[in-house]
Amino acid sequence: MFRSRQFGLPAFVLLISATGCSSADDSASAVVPSPDAKVIKLCQNLDERLPPKVDGLDREDPEPRSTLTAGWGSPAIILRCGVERPAEMLDPKASTTEVNGVAWLVQEQDDGSYVFTTGLRKAYVEVAFNKDQAAKGAGPLVDFAEPIKKAIPEGIAD
Repeated sequence: MFRSRQFGLPAFVLLISATGCSSADDSASAVVPSPDAKVIKLCQNLDERLPPKVDGLDREDPEPRSTLTAGWGSPAIILRCGVERPAEMLDPKASTTEVNGVAWLVQEQDDGSYVFTTGLRKAYVEVAFNKDQAAKGAGPLVDFAEPIKKAIPEGIAD
């Protein structure tokens, strides 16, 4: 399970070594972000590059359908592109990690779920794991690294 602190390499290797499979969940839903046109274009570029499987889970996009959201498995791993910068992003004590060249803010929620948000990119991408998925580890972040690096340039989002 994730801890709300800085990840060291050994702890992260342990996290990504635990994986699991589950069936698709057609009932998943996600709030569609409403970024500006420039970010929408970056997010559409990301959507075209997202893998059909993440951590062995099939892609089953949440409702309502949008190029700004995607989902995999059941319980669903939900990706939202073009979200607003989390306030915690400015906290020097915030929990962060880097996965294959992509920096992530790590936020544990009260219900035991986790939200990871990219940093140092021209658009913020959020990936949410529910409590059960989070207990399996952060392996899915590996599957998002290459698509994010190819679609969302480095920099600071407006």
